[in-house]
Amino acid sequence: MIHEPKLLERLVSLAQPDGGWGYRDGQPGHLEPTCYALLALAAEPQKYAASIANGLRSLQSHAQADGSFRLTRGRPQAVWPTSMVLFAKHSTGVPATDLSRTAERLLTVEGRVLKADPEVADMVDIDVRLMGWPWSEDTFSWVEPTAWACLALRAVGKGVHPRVREGLQLLLDRAFETGGANYGNRTVLGKSTEPIPGPTAVLLIALQGIADNPRIDAAKGYLRVHAEQTTDLEHLAWIRIALTCHATDATTVSALPRIDARIRESLEIELNASVGEGLSAGPLRVALAAIALNADVQNPFKLSDGVPLPSDCPAFADKANTAVKKSEARSSGERVGQFFRGIMVRGMSALRALPAQSGVYIGKCAMYDDTMLAVLKAQYECFRQSVPIKGKRVVLKPNLVEYHKDKVINTDPRFVDAVIRLFQEEGAAEVIVAEGPGHWRNVQFLVNESGLGDVLRKRNVRFVDINHDEPIKMLNLGRTTGLEFLYLSQTVLNADVFVSLPKLKTHHWAGATLSLKNLFGTLPGICYGWPKNELHWRGIHNSIVDIACTHTPHLAIVDGIIGMEGDGPLNGTAKPCGAIIMGNDLVAVDATCCRLMQLPPERVPTIVLATEKRLGHMSEQKIVQLGASIDELATFFERPPGIESQLLKEPVKV
Repeated sequence: MIHEPKLLERLVSLAQPDGGWGYRDGQPGHLEPTCYALLALAAEPQKYAASIANGLRSLQSHAQADGSFRLTRGRPQAVWPTSMVLFAKHSTGVPATDLSRTAERLLTVEGRVLKADPEVADMVDIDVRLMGWPWSEDTFSWVEPTAWACLALRAVGKGVHPRVREGLQLLLDRAFETGGANYGNRTVLGKSTEPIPGPTAVLLIALQGIADNPRIDAAKGYLRVHAEQTTDLEHLAWIRIALTCHATDATTVSALPRIDARIRESLEIELNASVGEGLSAGPLRVALAAIALNADVQNPFKLSDGVPLPSDCPAFADKANTAVKKSEARSSGERVGQFFRGIMVRGMSALRALPAQSGVYIGKCAMYDDTMLAVLKAQYECFRQSVPIKGKRVVLKPNLVEYHKDKVINTDPRFVDAVIRLFQEEGAAEVIVAEGPGHWRNVQFLVNESGLGDVLRKRNVRFVDINHDEPIKMLNLGRTTGLEFLYLSQTVLNADVFVSLPKLKTHHWAGATLSLKNLFGTLPGICYGWPKNELHWRGIHNSIVDIACTHTPHLAIVDGIIGMEGDGPLNGTAKPCGAIIMGNDLVAVDATCCRLMQLPPERVPTIVLATEKRLGHMSEQKIVQLGASIDELATFFERPPGIESQLLKEPVKV
């Protein structure tokens, strides 16, 4: 049995030398887990006074001159932790006079509203006129940062401000009538999305005091049902915290003890897990569990301001976006530096060396069984010299988006298992699996639900959550998005060998999602938010190519045993192809995969742009086809609806 005092002691022991807490044990302090730790320790302020003071000093080290809080070693535009810091400081007794500047700055952070945004056009069932808060400046309003901003501003007495009132209305607008919320989209391209426990819980916490609203009642019902189904510690903790704030009915009150029991069971398992596997209870999850299990006594998220929701709220769609103007203002020295860096990058791109030909090996494999390893070994023989593994640290990046047991969305865990075995038998010094999904923040839940966690534990392989990994600032060597720098995962950049392990799928915006598109998951969500919308808005193809130019994987191995056709990457249907595709030229690999799906790569913008950027060969004449021929395994993949508008009208020969 876990007792809260022991839990708080464990949390104190996880503090880093800088006084803060990281997302995982041993990571330097980050703003979000430090805020949660402070909220947990505030239950016993005298006993943990020293740890609280150290944590507050750690937060203050990330204070900006404008009153906001941003990770000093992170992306400067990522302003979203400001509201968390404001709330944590208020909850730990920091005087109101010391908080006013941050509160006023938070009120100036605006979510962007653009009529021409390619994703807004698909959000026909939400009010796009409503303005909330973004993950990073100059981008769009999402549920979680809006909920946190409203919560923090209400806590410090700003609940009647028009921005907060509009933010609350946005949250209600984004909630599903059937219950719950995700990061902001109820539908995409006419398809319903699904709610997620974390955003639903934070949304409910921010909407405290608003009575007799069917969407709030439905969200409570969704969380109660999910609590009976999940064993995930983070989800259970958020559910307990949120429902405690809304425990005004007998059904919710009676559910709380059962949730406590499930939290304790999951906590026991995670605390006894190996820290090195990356799937144990880290500081963030320990802090949330401590808050949840103490919520009946002291819930720091409980508000009492009782702000009523207005019947109408002015739209901000036509307002000048002051945040854009502020962030675009640069000194003449910065502009000159950017100009010369741009010249250097264009020169490097033009001089990128390419072999005369690239080899791609198509291996026949109809089943997820032991034959996979034999096929992989035969394929790797052709690439051992160019991509040696022995003694190397290998990082595998599978495609893990969402988990549905009846869909083939992700790289199959059995496939990942076979690749791990290949590299372990080849003598890799270490094999790491890393992923940073754009749809779910709680990747530990996805890893365990998908079955990948069992594979990692069986093979003694560590998992790294890229979304919360240390961000490393890199000069953008693609420059097609207009971003001068990209922030990539430290784990990915430190790999001796980086391998992309995608699923063979069609994609409703990109045409196909393969080894290049898989690189979206190498950019930490803490820098770009969820669902990394800014990268979509700047052009999916541009973003993919910029990432690939900046840090190109050494090898791609595509799970084409059973692919997905139709409305991928989430809503398509299973399509057997019986192929494993391997190569060290990602453009050639993806072009070959498109030909296997009978999708002309010459019409896929990502592949054409990557070829123009000299990332690899698209032309069939420059690709040496190893193993099976394309004709042997090619099968028509049903195209996503409306895909013709996303593909190039005429094939491009590069």
